Amino acid sequence: MIYKIMKPGILLAAILGIGSIGACSPDSDQQPSDDTPSPAADNVAEPATSTRRPSPEGAAVSFITPQDGAVVSSPVQVEFSVAGMDLVPAGNDAPNSGHHHILIDAELPDMSLPVPADANHVHFGDGSASTELTLPPGEHTLRLLFADYLHIPHDPAVYSERITITVE
Repeated sequence: MIYKIMKPGILLAAILGIGSIGACSPDSDQQPSDDTPSPAADNVAEPATSTRRPSPEGAAVSFITPQDGAVVSSPVQVEFSVAGMDLVPAGNDAPNSGHHHILIDAELPDMSLPVPADANHVHFGDGSASTELTLPPGEHTLRLLFADYLHIPHDPAVYSERITITVE
């Protein structure tokens, strides 16, 4: 394995086998390389992956169109709204704000991490509240999830009920 060592004292300690002096201190500037084992492998407490921003009481997101149970054709016109929070583009760090994500045929993701970006997790980082979705024929579930400027869901998470639509 290759280790990127930033402090000469750490290199000396590693060579002499006396441990990694300062490697776990908060002010350490040591940066592990991509192939460095994670701190958990050494029984060192791993820092939290993210800090979830609080959401105000009563914050909610919902679909305006389509309605639950709708039979639609593709592309599907989708409009959505948020109440109790400000809709802003991704990257804008402001309290009680964020942007939409549509989960298509997917469960809620890990709320401590940024929302994945793939065909089942559509991001609206531009701050928009409408779109056209091209979906294959069949039954599909949709759910909205509101997230902060870093795509991390708020605490408590602000998400809609899941709706089911049928694309003909």
